Amino acid sequence: MIIGGKDFDTQNSCSIMGILNVTPDSFSDGGKYSSMDAALFHAGQMIADGADIIDIGGESTRPNYTQITDDEEIQRTAPVIEAVKQRFDVPVSVDTYKHKVAAAAIEAGADMINDIWGLQYDDGEMARLIADSGLPCCLMHNRRNVSYSVFFDEMISDMHKVMLTALSAGISSDNIIIDPGVGFAKSLENNLEAIDRLDEFGKLLGAPVLLGTSRKSVIGLTLDLPAKERLEGTLATTVIGVMKGAAMVRVHDVKENARAVKMTLAVMKGYKLG
Repeated sequence: MIIGGKDFDTQNSCSIMGILNVTPDSFSDGGKYSSMDAALFHAGQMIADGADIIDIGGESTRPNYTQITDDEEIQRTAPVIEAVKQRFDVPVSVDTYKHKVAAAAIEAGADMINDIWGLQYDDGEMARLIADSGLPCCLMHNRRNVSYSVFFDEMISDMHKVMLTALSAGISSDNIIIDPGVGFAKSLENNLEAIDRLDEFGKLLGAPVLLGTSRKSVIGLTLDLPAKERLEGTLATTVIGVMKGAAMVRVHDVKENARAVKMTLAVMKGYKLG
């Protein structure tokens, strides 16, 4: 998959997406990178630590978050996207489900759209925008009804509809990454199952998979730890994700996760090279 002019091997490797939240209220790093200088410094540090792509978000998606206006989200994200693209040779993703924010991000230089509502939010506007732009996208599983009869089957069914929406709008299948949406509309048990069955998720839907578990409640609830103490739990899920075929992991702690990914891939495939 080509993202920002760079070739991402979604079949044989696992890339690192570094999280850059330019928000005052994200669950684990709210306010830390809301100034331009802090955002650029952190982006540079993540790139040095091994990030292959930077994911910039301007609205918190933590539980019970406060939705902001399109204009406010654009004011937070577009200048940072433009500045990162000017200073660093790295692909940039924008984390938004609003088509107006995505359009402004594309104009600012974004190379990818990361949509936590999987094209379901705005009556097809996001799908049409992505199709017209020709950019790759990450489409996440999410729903408003959190009651499931058979969780995994219903998650797959939901995502089949998302894929149909994307393809019907004209988004190329080569430009789609899917995300099981750990932490969104799921119980602890649902989240654990989604991680455990990540390989099935990708195979059944025929697309590369992004796994985003970094510091999330599935780790906090399992280990009874606050967000700032969830690194080891995150690393465990990253290793599991790599072993189950994840093409990308979205993380806060880039250096540690990049090392875990490299070591896991070496055990799985390194001795077979050459």
